Amino acid sequence: MNKTFLRGARLIDGINKPVNNKVIVLEGERIVSVSSMAKAKVPGANDSVFELNGKVVMPGMAAAHNHPAYNNVNSLGQIDLEHPPTMLTLIAAKNAELLLHCGFTSAIGAGSGHYIDVVLRNAINSGLIAGPRIFACGRDVVTTGDSVDAHPKWWGLGLESFAKTCDGADEFRKAVREEIANGVDIVKLYPTGGHGLPNDREFMSMSEAEIEAAISTAHDRGAKIRGHLISKRGILACLKAGIDIVDHGDGTDDECIEWFLKAGSYLVPSLYLPSRLVSAYLSGEAPGLAPAIPDLERTLESHPQTVRKAHEAGVPMLVGDDFGFGELMKHGDYAKELAVYPELCGVSNLDVITWATRNAAAFTGRLDDLGTVEQGKLADLLIVDGDPSKDLRVLAERKNIQAVIKNGEFVTCDPELSRTTESA
Repeated sequence: MNKTFLRGARLIDGINKPVNNKVIVLEGERIVSVSSMAKAKVPGANDSVFELNGKVVMPGMAAAHNHPAYNNVNSLGQIDLEHPPTMLTLIAAKNAELLLHCGFTSAIGAGSGHYIDVVLRNAINSGLIAGPRIFACGRDVVTTGDSVDAHPKWWGLGLESFAKTCDGADEFRKAVREEIANGVDIVKLYPTGGHGLPNDREFMSMSEAEIEAAISTAHDRGAKIRGHLISKRGILACLKAGIDIVDHGDGTDDECIEWFLKAGSYLVPSLYLPSRLVSAYLSGEAPGLAPAIPDLERTLESHPQTVRKAHEAGVPMLVGDDFGFGELMKHGDYAKELAVYPELCGVSNLDVITWATRNAAAFTGRLDDLGTVEQGKLADLLIVDGDPSKDLRVLAERKNIQAVIKNGEFVTCDPELSRTTESA
């Protein structure tokens, strides 16, 4: 089988500090060697060679809070009322391909009506369409009248394809079982309000018994479970029950951090949304955001420091945010999130790259195959013109992602990359 040589790379492997003048050799879908230029194998006849001249090779990234069917909507109502499910599936397929081309070779769902995530995952895995590896989510599992079940009741909409309403532990057990029976890998709960939802962050829509029933049922069936969590009360209740992902986590404090570590739970801070929206409001770009700004400013006042403290304590972090919700959070801007964490939280660029690569692979149980650049692993790689270890903003410009490689195949490849074919 012919090999592909990536020579003269600056390697960011997801584990160690960057190293120059490395050679990464691919054969089929795997990385067969990672070595220095001096120790590298000699290409054989018909092997492809890319002379990178210091360009960065790094692992493919993972978007760990992904809503591919959100069509850059401006309201909760648009999510489930603007288009039929057939159109939403096409929109989601387009956004999945865009996510891949932006350098994200994996995605973890955070809510998807009509089980569109499941359809995308299966279509991508079968080779029918292009897209990242999808860890599929399904409907939002909520209580009657909570922040997601917010449509006026006299409309009589139902909307069970997007949000499954439950009341009481037994109904939550059944709903979680239904989600898993429909093929999801991860279930989404909404125990609190806040962070863009109609109800206040201290609003608690689920009882501890309901939370425990949902989480234990997901784990009994071998699935993961995540929750939209803003208040300390909600965060603690879910951590004590063993939730896998805390989304946002604004109310996290020292006690919560202790429980994160006890439970082994991951945090998806999603700080790009409050940063982007507050900035747009203050600049005059989005004056209509005025009602939401006080709550978002509250997040920015305290949560960045909490995120840094949690990271330093060993809480595993993931990247991902509510892209597809409004023009300020449009699809395609995914990598803009990464630079927020060094700027706001004071963590290093390499820390954030690890959150976006190795940590995501560990969460999905794929660390043996994905998340780092090592011999024997699947070749999910990026070739980047620019150095993300020095400036994460280079990843936000698609022109800088000169190649996306998934399973050893070039999904995208800039014609300017220097490629030769060795001859005997």
